[in-house]
Amino acid sequence: MSLPAKPFEGIWGAVLLPVDQRGGIEWSALQEQLSMLHGSGLQGIYTNGTAGEFHSQTEEEFDRLSQVVADFCRTVGLPFQIGVSHTNARVARERLARVASLRPDAVQVTLPDWWAPSYDEAERFFSGMTATAPDIPLVLYNPPHAKRRLSLDEIAKLRAAVPTLIGAKLPGGDEIWYEELRRKLPDLAVFIPGHFMASGCLAGGRGSYSNVACLSPAGAVRWWRQLGENPTAALAFEARVVCFMKEHVLPLAARYGLSNAALDKAMATAGRWCPIGPELLWPYTSAPNEAVMQLGAAARHELPELFSTSL
Repeated sequence: MSLPAKPFEGIWGAVLLPVDQRGGIEWSALQEQLSMLHGSGLQGIYTNGTAGEFHSQTEEEFDRLSQVVADFCRTVGLPFQIGVSHTNARVARERLARVASLRPDAVQVTLPDWWAPSYDEAERFFSGMTATAPDIPLVLYNPPHAKRRLSLDEIAKLRAAVPTLIGAKLPGGDEIWYEELRRKLPDLAVFIPGHFMASGCLAGGRGSYSNVACLSPAGAVRWWRQLGENPTAALAFEARVVCFMKEHVLPLAARYGLSNAALDKAMATAGRWCPIGPELLWPYTSAPNEAVMQLGAAARHELPELFSTSL
């Protein structure tokens, strides 16, 4: 098995899907987005997280997206991970088999969730994924909205059973949770939600698959650098980021019936760093344009550092 020379860390940005007027993926806009992500200084990018709408893609779209991202990242030397998640475990395994030749730095995997698996079923699933591509590291994508949330004890047991499991996206927790994380999973690259990046990484996280990078990739990277240079200031900025999310982003979910993917796309559109709109792939609801405009104005007023040249 070929493991990374050092654990993954830092700010990784989601590849979002620009949607054209016919409701399909606008591939030319995607290429421009990839260039902007690379230029922002991110440590890496990833496809098919929640914001990447893996649940709405056809297999043809999945294959084309994976190839486009792999070709771009190899050309510019940008680390990348491919999400191979699917509600059907057998389809997820087939996706992994098809992308193995692209040699991603890792693949991200959610647990199959139409019927939430037991722990034994989850271990069987990950063991089967390892057998399918034994040289590709695996990252458990287990966000707060997963139907089956694994405990730290279960993840530690899974890590022992599946050596290719090298990372996880987890929602974080309180001081007791982080103490358990440091004790039980010291060598697992655990990534924290973007708006808790500073406190989470100081407590034991390695980085973030970042929703803040949806709003401003370059700004999220500057915040990561600030964390290394001035942790106190980075923590103070986190408090403002969390307040912004609570006051301006999360209320959109209740007001318009939006999914997490819709919120992330609304932030990307509000950030105006790439050619993308708030539209999701059919049949999901998107944030209305007026709400996106208001979100952008609020972000620039309350978090101007994300859009300037320094923190």
